[in-house]
Order: sequence, then C-alpha cells, then structure tokens
Amino acid sequence: MARRVLALAATAAALRPLLPKRSRVTTRAALTMHDYDYDVIIVGCGVGGHGAALHARSQGLKTCVLSGGDVGGTCVNRGCVPSKALLAASGRVREMSDDDHLASMGISTNGVSFDREGVAKHAEQLVNKVRGGLEGSLGRLGVDLVPKFGVYKEPHVLDVGNGETMTAQDIILAPGSVPFVPPGVEVDGETVYTSDEGLELKHVPEYCAIIGSGIIGLEFADVYTALGAECTVIEALPKLMPAFDREIAKTAERLLLTNRGVDYRTNVFASKVTPGKIGEKPVIIEMIDATTKEHVETLEVDACMVATGRVPNTKKLGLEEAGIEAPRGFVQVNDKMQVLDKPDGDVIPHLYCIGDANGIQMLAHTASTQGVSAIENICGRTHVVDHESIPAACFTHPEVAQVGLDEDAAAERAEKEGFELGKAVSHFRANSKALAEGEGDGIAKVLFRRDTEQILGVHIIGLHAADLIQECANAKAAGTTVRDLAFTTHTHPTLSEVIDGAFKECVGMHSH
Repeated sequence: MARRVLALAATAAALRPLLPKRSRVTTRAALTMHDYDYDVIIVGCGVGGHGAALHARSQGLKTCVLSGGDVGGTCVNRGCVPSKALLAASGRVREMSDDDHLASMGISTNGVSFDREGVAKHAEQLVNKVRGGLEGSLGRLGVDLVPKFGVYKEPHVLDVGNGETMTAQDIILAPGSVPFVPPGVEVDGETVYTSDEGLELKHVPEYCAIIGSGIIGLEFADVYTALGAECTVIEALPKLMPAFDREIAKTAERLLLTNRGVDYRTNVFASKVTPGKIGEKPVIIEMIDATTKEHVETLEVDACMVATGRVPNTKKLGLEEAGIEAPRGFVQVNDKMQVLDKPDGDVIPHLYCIGDANGIQMLAHTASTQGVSAIENICGRTHVVDHESIPAACFTHPEVAQVGLDEDAAAERAEKEGFELGKAVSHFRANSKALAEGEGDGIAKVLFRRDTEQILGVHIIGLHAADLIQECANAKAAGTTVRDLAFTTHTHPTLSEVIDGAFKECVGMHSH
C-alpha cells in the first residue's frame, strides 16, 4: 500500500510540469481576457513599486516595472537605507566617545577616531547590497524590469519614449517624491544641500545649519553632532518637531538637542541661503520672522542642510495633459488607491497611485502597504489600508516612534465623539534592561478610549523605540484592547516591559 501511494505521488509529480499553470488564487486577470502587453505595469521601482510587483506576481499577474533607471527609489538609494547606515556608524562613535557612560559600566577607552570616507563607504555598500537584492527578487519572480519612465496617456496606455508605448490592463503610479527646496534657497550640492547629497557624507562641517526639525533634520543633527559638528536647527513653525506628539517633542528637545548643545530657532524662515565654498567662504543664511516677515538674523555657517520635507515626483507623469488634476503635485485617490480626476472627483478607470505621490502618508512602508492594497483591489477583492495603524519612526539616539493619534488629536476626537480619553505613561528609567544598558532616558505613552479600552495612539522616545512600536501598531490594527494587552506576558528583562507597564497603567494595574 505504501509503495502504491509513493508511486502515485511520483506519477503526479512527473505530470505536474505538463499541466496548465494556475494561480494560487483566482484573479480578475484570470477571469478577464485582454490583448494588453501586461496585466499590470508599475511606474516606479521604489519600496512601493517593489511591494506592488511582488504581490502582483504572487497573484499570478503578468507584471512589468518601469524603473526609470532608479531601482530602489528614494528609500534604498537616497533615504531610509543609507541614512540608517550613517546613523549606525555615527551612533557607535557617540557611544564610544561618551567617557562617563562607559565609565559607569567599568569601561575606559583611549579615545575614538573615525574615517569619514569609511563611514560613507559603509552607507554606499549597504545601498548597493539592498538595491541588488531588490532587483534580484523581481527577476526571480519573473517581473519584467524596464529602465524607462512611463508617461500616462490614457487608460491602459503609457508612453515610454522614442514613440514607443506599453499597455496594461491596470497601471499603478509609484513615482515617489523629491526633496522640497523653499524659494530663496540656492542649492549647490556641496555647501548647501538636501538629504540626497547629504547622505553621501562628502564632508563633516564644523558648523552646520539644518533647516527643518522633522525626521530628516533630526536624524542628520544626530549624525553630525556624533561626528563632532556643531549644529543650529531652523524651524519655520512656532514649535520644534511639529510631526511629534507635544509631550514626546519636549522630551526629544531635551535629549536630542539641548543635551548635545544644538542651538535652534523657531518661527523663522530661511528666506535666502547663499552657498559658500568649503574652507574658504561661509554659507550665508538670512532669516525672517515667520509672522511679520521682518529680517531677524543672519547666520554664517560652513554648510546648510535643507530638510524641509518632500514633494511628489509627478511632474513628468503627463497627468495634466490627460486631464487629471494633482493639486501641488499630489495625485488624488480614493480608499482603494484608484486615481481620481480631481479632488472628490471621478475614478480614472484602471489607474492607481501609491506611496509619496498620493500624499496620504509619506513613509516607505506605507507605500509598500498601499501597493499590496492596490493589487488586491485590481484582483477584485476590496481592500482598504488602515493608515491610522501604520507606525512611524525617527532613528535618532534615542529613537522616537509613534502610531495612531497624538494627544491633541485624540482629545479632539474624544470631544467630538463624546468619550473620555485615557492616558498612561511608563518610563524607561524603571526598566531593568534599559538601566543595564545605561539608557534610562525616555517614556512610552498610551492614549486610549476609556469606554471601549481601544488604543488611539502610542508614542515612545527611548532605546529601540522603533522596534517597540510594532507591538502597539499590531495591537491597534487588530483592535486588541489595553486590558487584553495588560494581561499579556512580556519577556523579562526586556525593553518590551516599558510598553507592558504603560498598558497595565491604563487599567489601574501596576508593574512596579
């Protein structure tokens, strides 16, 4: 009997390659015959386009990615990946240079030095490795990767240059974003530069101004101060770190700026920035009051990093010519990632847009999630992304991470919907693992509904906050209550107990 079963299995295995291939799932493409070149063409090969392509192939769709010669996009080449390499290297320098911190653990050193070119090379090698892996994964799955840029002409049709067109049943736009440079700021790529050039770490200035106190600005301030530079941060809004919860921002101001001697200005515009010459002529930054527009100060620095946010890379997509409105460059989409012809307008058939270009949430992992969602909707399975449950992180030392609403937004929702807002705070200084690392600075804050005990938001600043936030994001997405989480066992001794303590406080329990 056993031999018969084995023989049947062997026969089935031998016949399998001769059988018609079928998708793991029934897709819309499998049900709808068409004469287009592909089932789906994706314009852009960043994290979003890559995620969409992988999921498209898993659903049996014939897929092409138009990379525009930029495999990996901003995240891999000029963003998330190289910045983490610089932060990792500079973080080691900071740690080994902190004599008091090391002495508290019985360690002494004879000083630390670094090779700027070596640090830059570390980032470059990581970029090459990740980009190669991304390109390789597309090839292995049978995705056609074409180094051309697609211009949208009409439903199903893209112009790829030289009079050539490519067609697909569905098209996904994933062109990403580019750094925003305010009027009056002259970028030369050497002494005045955006994150694109800054990540090459061509030099470490003695004195650097950073325009913008968002995630990019804070991460560069972290790198530069660790490598010995002095920094001044210039913020146009009245408060620093406008994207952070206010309580977290105040703690971040102390830990990331004040304690490191970083100077800052708020409520001022860098109205004119004139490049200098390295070692010869300073960069001139003229600042005006954001309210009165009167000149308030002129700074002379060795270099100026422009970290004023990003704008969609949609100018070359041909949207205007196709009658599609994109206010400030942002492509309008509905919750299925389908492109609209104008704000609150009609759906453009068979056209989707994901990632930074739609402006919903300009994060690399959001782009990937939206790409998967777009493919699901293409396959006829309605899917909507829960953007409020997607976490974000700033990879400074210590890290800052968040998911959901900040305290001001949560209070506003509580008033509007008529429920009581709950809040609980836990401290890293009460955590054994944090103390063992000599990293007791930081807090974790949980915001929740007292009636349903549902999580509204979690905000963390402290050691490995970017990793700790994922548990909270998963719980929020799943609808897990703070009471359920309070009775969940966390490994001891780990940093996860900081979160455990906050969840317990939510329901009147105590962890200390």
